[in-house]
Amino acid sequence: MNEVKEALRNTEQNYKLFLQQQFTFIGALQRTRENAHDTTRPVASISQVQSYMDHHCNNSTDRRILNMFLSICNDLSKLCHKLETVHSGNNITSGILERCKLLLSHSNDLSAIRARYPHDVVNHLSCDEAKNHYGGVVSLIPIVLDCVKEWVTHTEKLPWHTLHNVSGGSAVSEKAGISQTPPSVRPEAQTSTSNKDNAQVQGRKHVQKKHLNDTENHSGKLKGPWKPPGRHA
Repeated sequence: MNEVKEALRNTEQNYKLFLQQQFTFIGALQRTRENAHDTTRPVASISQVQSYMDHHCNNSTDRRILNMFLSICNDLSKLCHKLETVHSGNNITSGILERCKLLLSHSNDLSAIRARYPHDVVNHLSCDEAKNHYGGVVSLIPIVLDCVKEWVTHTEKLPWHTLHNVSGGSAVSEKAGISQTPPSVRPEAQTSTSNKDNAQVQGRKHVQKKHLNDTENHSGKLKGPWKPPGRHA
C-alpha cells in the first residue's frame, strides 16, 4: 500500500505541473486538429491525442505537452494494475478500479465526462470549447485521480488491512476478543485460593479466641476476695 501511495503522490505532482499548462495543452490540440483537418469532432479519446502527436505535430512545444498528457495517462494505467496486485478487492473497490481502467482505455469515448467541483479545469475553457471540443479530455486525469484516491480510502478500511498490520499474538487476540488471563490466575484458581486462605484465617482466629478465653478463665480463678475454707458469706 505504501508503494501505491507513493506512486499516487508522484502522479499528482506531475499532474499539477501539467495543470499549470492547460492553455498550452489546448493550443497544441487546436493546432494539431487543424493540421489533421479534424476540427469538427471533439477530442474524445487517448488514442486520438496520440494520433495528433504522432502524425500532426509540427513543433517541440506542442509535442512536449501532448506527450506529458499521454505519460500521465500511462502512469495511471500502471497504477491501476498495481492496485490489483495489492488487494483483490470487494464489490466497491473492484467497481472503482474497473471504472478507472475503462476511462484509461485508449479507445474509450471521453466526450461526455466532466470533472466537477473542486476541479475547475472545465471552467477554464470557453463555453464552446467545454461543450464541443475539450471538456472530456481535460476531465480525464482529475476524475481518474479521484477514483484512485477513493479506492485507497476504501481499501484502508477493510478488515484485512488492519489485521495485516497487527504485530504479535496479543494484538490479534485482543482484536478477536480473546481473554489474555494466564492459566495460573484463572477465576477458578483465584476462588480456590481465596477459599483456602479464608479457611486458614478463620482457623487462626479460632485458635486465638480459644487461647484468649482459656487465659481469661485461668486468670479469673486467681482474682476476687479470698475466702477461708468451709466458711460462707
